[in-house]
Amino acid sequence: MGLLVQIMVGVAYAIVLEWVIHRYVLHHPKWGKKRGSVFSFHFKGHHGAARRNQFYDPDYASYSWTNEQTSLLLFFLPHLLLVQWFPAFIVTILVMTLRYYLIHQCQHRDPKWCIENTPWHYAHHMGPNQDANYGVTTDIIDRIMGTREIYVGTERFEKDEKRRKVQRMRAMLRIVRDTDQ
Repeated sequence: MGLLVQIMVGVAYAIVLEWVIHRYVLHHPKWGKKRGSVFSFHFKGHHGAARRNQFYDPDYASYSWTNEQTSLLLFFLPHLLLVQWFPAFIVTILVMTLRYYLIHQCQHRDPKWCIENTPWHYAHHMGPNQDANYGVTTDIIDRIMGTREIYVGTERFEKDEKRRKVQRMRAMLRIVRDTDQ
């Protein structure tokens, strides 16, 4: 298989697999959503932190090792068995895995950047339906599979953002009040 074909297949494979794992593992009722499951770090931990912190996830602000990094490493390692026959495919998978992590980190470190550049991911966490918009780095597969739901820019989004702004102001006032006492 030619290098260009390996690269193209690697990109497509990574995009589809990102969606499939997110949809069918991390959001599965018995795996990702079940407290105590090995995959519950995603829905119970990451989604919970994003909801509590206005989409910001403190795990992405630190440089300590996370469950997501372990999962990405465990996802990538078995692919190394194919490196002898498909080196460009494997390098592409590595690059796409790193791309995924860096984009996801940017999204949860800077919610405004996410709203402007990857609104489907903001909708996935902050919109009314967390079981939609499974693509993190792109919404292509969501559009194909019918799981893309528009949230950013809608009336519901504007109403929710106003409510969240009031919540942030109240939280800040509580902090100021508590430090004055």
